[in-house]
Amino acid sequence: MKIPTQASTQQMLRAHNADLADPLFWQLPRSERLKAFALLRGLDAPVLFGESPGSSRRAGRTGKGFYALVKHADVMEASRQPRQFASAPGVTTPEPAAWAKAVFGNSMVNMDGTEHATMRRIVSRAFTPRLLAAAEEDIRDVARRVVDEMLAERPCDFVPSVASRMPFEVICNLMGIPERYRPEIADRVNHASENVGVRRGVRARLRVPGRGLRALAHMQLVMAKLARERRRHPTGDLISALVRADIDGQSLSSRQLGAFFSLLLVAGVETTRNAIAHGLTLLTEHPEQREVLAADFEQYADGAVDEIVRHSTPIIQFRRTVTTECALGGREFRPGEKVVLFYASANRDEAVFTDPDVFDITRNPNPHLGYGGGGPHYCLGSHLARQEMKALFHELLTRPRDLRAVGIPELVDSNFDNRVRTLRFAFEPS
Repeated sequence: MKIPTQASTQQMLRAHNADLADPLFWQLPRSERLKAFALLRGLDAPVLFGESPGSSRRAGRTGKGFYALVKHADVMEASRQPRQFASAPGVTTPEPAAWAKAVFGNSMVNMDGTEHATMRRIVSRAFTPRLLAAAEEDIRDVARRVVDEMLAERPCDFVPSVASRMPFEVICNLMGIPERYRPEIADRVNHASENVGVRRGVRARLRVPGRGLRALAHMQLVMAKLARERRRHPTGDLISALVRADIDGQSLSSRQLGAFFSLLLVAGVETTRNAIAHGLTLLTEHPEQREVLAADFEQYADGAVDEIVRHSTPIIQFRRTVTTECALGGREFRPGEKVVLFYASANRDEAVFTDPDVFDITRNPNPHLGYGGGGPHYCLGSHLARQEMKALFHELLTRPRDLRAVGIPELVDSNFDNRVRTLRFAFEPS
């Protein structure tokens, strides 16, 4: 049998509109993108995208391309081998500039080795049992309040009125962000992320970087001020715990605290926001699954959350940099080469999930990679995210009647996150 070359493989993929490096690919309907991922999973080895086949290796250097890891096993193995597949210098595209890290602090997701372990240890130990217990009680209170106001105000867009509010309020309460700072922070986060995606005009492309840096600088100033206050007068919130932690003589500096808060806004707010919005859509499209969940919420809630996260996969991909010669998925890799971990594909892998395109809240087991593939970068906030979704959907399914999404959600054409911009919804008060 003739083994296909990289060039012939690329030609075949282009014929199926499966060029993951082309911005036009991310403007295709999601169903078409999922078909492309299925095609890639059927190949024998990860495929190179973004540069001419073999050009970088012939030149003895790495280029700007990346190898797509699309199979569940490959994504999980790369996640658990940080010495071979490093998060530094950055997991996103483009990678953060060195000067931005120096000014604003480096995000924990871009760290490796001792630096990452130290930061994670400080953060992990700040989540004391007492803090977590208080957070879980607060989550239930926030869910009730959000639904109270939804019933009173009858909004039309589910995203700003419910899906965004829930995780934002929980994170701010957890951190101890005073109410006076919250509207401006929420506004800056929304403005900085409203043009995320691949379909952006020239004005948006020029405007977003400055806007994002201004928002980040503002949050750094707010966190620096709060850090100084909590060092002098701790209040029992997460900021107090982080700035007063003593792990081998180390605690979070004001700059590190700002970088961590910025990460929380993405990992703790944006991802949960999108999962909640997709969850309402899925439960509307699959009324039989909603009936199962509503009939015995306690039994099926955990499974419903996992299936919503698997099916929607809020974070589509993260990037890694190869540090040593190694092999994975039938491909030999060299130092400096880039691989991209496509969670959106791994969570539909036919080798792991029976009928992977089917939404089934009773799916068991459900080893999805929605919180990462394990290893040192597994999501620290996964437990809280699950609790938020369970608390909110419990309120939504038991209080209003006939709660449903209206039409289809407006999605952002993004190669990074499965972001819902707007989602119209309707309900009848109980």
